[in-house]
Amino acid sequence: MSARLNQSAAQILSSYDGPPLRIMEVCGTHTHEIFRLGIRKLLPPQVDLISGPGCPVCVTPVGFIDEAIWLAEHGVTITTFGDLVRVPGTSKSLAGARAEGGKVQVVYSPLDALTYAKEHQDEQVAFLSVGFETTVPAACLVADQALQEGVENFSLLTANKTMPNAYAALRDSADVFLYPGHVHAITGTALCEDLAAQGVSGVLAGFTAKELVTALAVAVKKSQEGEPFFVNAYPRVVRAEGMPAAVELIGKVMEPVDAEWRGLGVIPQSGLQLREAYARIDARKKFGMPRIEGKPNPACRCGEVLQGHCKPSGCPLFGKVCTPQHPVGACMVSGEGACSAYYQYGGDLL
Repeated sequence: MSARLNQSAAQILSSYDGPPLRIMEVCGTHTHEIFRLGIRKLLPPQVDLISGPGCPVCVTPVGFIDEAIWLAEHGVTITTFGDLVRVPGTSKSLAGARAEGGKVQVVYSPLDALTYAKEHQDEQVAFLSVGFETTVPAACLVADQALQEGVENFSLLTANKTMPNAYAALRDSADVFLYPGHVHAITGTALCEDLAAQGVSGVLAGFTAKELVTALAVAVKKSQEGEPFFVNAYPRVVRAEGMPAAVELIGKVMEPVDAEWRGLGVIPQSGLQLREAYARIDARKKFGMPRIEGKPNPACRCGEVLQGHCKPSGCPLFGKVCTPQHPVGACMVSGEGACSAYYQYGGDLL
């Protein structure tokens, strides 16, 4: 039965003969998995998959990297996920700051960062908290634990983002959103339903071959009906109510704030910062950080890629000046970045 259903979904995609349809893979993992699994080969020319801003490293602005470098240059040990180390700032990356004597420690979770701080009491330790709703609860748990335990040498430098207002900012960039399953596993489906009521169509997708083919087939099939729609094609993980306890924890520790997204500018109330009760572990306040304005490389087109206005292969630097070994922009650095996926899997050649 499941094989017949999957074959039917593949047939829906390959036989589509309707008008042009732009489907935005909001999630960077979807982009990579669709390439890796060869799903693009099932699509007719009229169906255009475009990559969106769903890579937390890619949408982190240059100014945040400069802030982290500023901390490293002022004697603070930076703890961070590995992808951020090579993302270019205005004049250098964290890898460059480390080469000049700054201390940068790669960790695999916020808890690892807190553990490092406890084990190195002679160092001031800051964790770079980036990511969407999926990873924010873990950062909030650690922030709460650090405050409760009185860990004086630990802080967070936050650049967390939330998706609702980003969807609104990008609503004209695609005909259908392929919504990120992990984000909505936390937040639930109410937002997607509200967007459909406002005329924005989307399908929630999982990450296996069957789930992705099914979600894309649903997007193609429903689009032919001519009405805005929302379908949860990832019901084994995403429930309508999401995870209320995780949402409550986020609300306790962090509050919404206007936030800059690389390529998208400032999106109102789309970021999160630590509440005043957690000010003593807020790195910006703790170390009296000045306001730092980052300056992206003007030749890099990451911003247009993140908005779906440009395919990575349309950037003149792609594959020439900008490669995974020598990245010019964040989209080539990140393991979820669109430029990295196009480079690794052949992009428009598929």
